[in-house]
Amino acid sequence: MTAIHPVILCGGSGTRLWPVSRKACPKPFLPLVSDETLFEQAVRRVAGDDRFAAPMVVAGAAHADLILAQLGDTPGARLVIEPAAKNTAPAIALAAALLPEDAVMLVCPSDHHIADSAAFRAAALAAAALAREDYLVSFGIAADRPETGYGYLRRGEPLAGGFAIREFVEKPDLARAEAYLASGDYSWNGGIFAFRAGHLLAELAAHRPEMAQLVRDAVARGKDDGARFHPAAEPFAAIDGDSIDYAVMENTVRAAMVPASMGWSDIGNWAALGEALAGEADAAGNVVRGSADLAQCSGVFAMSDGPRISAVGLTDVCIIVSGGEVLVTTRDGAQAVGKLPGAVNQ
Repeated sequence: MTAIHPVILCGGSGTRLWPVSRKACPKPFLPLVSDETLFEQAVRRVAGDDRFAAPMVVAGAAHADLILAQLGDTPGARLVIEPAAKNTAPAIALAAALLPEDAVMLVCPSDHHIADSAAFRAAALAAAALAREDYLVSFGIAADRPETGYGYLRRGEPLAGGFAIREFVEKPDLARAEAYLASGDYSWNGGIFAFRAGHLLAELAAHRPEMAQLVRDAVARGKDDGARFHPAAEPFAAIDGDSIDYAVMENTVRAAMVPASMGWSDIGNWAALGEALAGEADAAGNVVRGSADLAQCSGVFAMSDGPRISAVGLTDVCIIVSGGEVLVTTRDGAQAVGKLPGAVNQ
């Protein structure tokens, strides 16, 4: 069986976990859940396993040095430098164009936390088997709460190791999210995919022909300096960016999903990080990183890079002190942090 090719996507502007995450060093490159960064975890999840080839990393030039430093001596790793941020469809197409047509690519965001690596690899193998049959495969994350911040996948007919996708559903309101959870027919769309490289490019050409052609041009005119591949900037800049979901997944008749229960979180905001660290919580559900004194508090996530946080009588609040900035938000309000002036105007 040929090895699966991990493709790790590094994008984002470092706003949702401001003030710890910054444009210069955004979320993937920070040790948020453990001593390893989320990017290092993504690389290690498939390392030392001959069922997986060396990773290909797609990222912007601003973070290339960070990535090479955190890759360390990972054998065979390849870095592809996006000339511009154009969302996930062109980034994935770049990787596909640099792989053999029959290579199965496993597309992984660099900034997700997955607690159960063995369950991740099992889902990846099931997804790869479907991808070899020319399905375009998404990981369907087991939903354990009525989450309104994620898109959903609705299961269709059973397939070997997975299901056809009957419907892609945008982020729902709470009532619909509760109905999805109760039905058992829906999973979260976690943004992890498996494709055969040649088939992905053929589907892109069918649904976004101009994007497919410009990616081909950017790769054909690109330059390889050994450690990094630089697609040509001019054709890539002309791409009208789009997500892989909108460009391909929601248009193909070959969309499939594999169910994955693997302790997944996209660490999409401070409340989500607090949930990912719930194993460290005290009896009142408080999680502390750094120096903090919490009295009569419950469900508080407190994180400081120096100054002591002192709080009394708070419930379901996140308090973050980093780099001279102080952020205080309710857990419910954490999704709006990326819109604050301090986060936007870095």
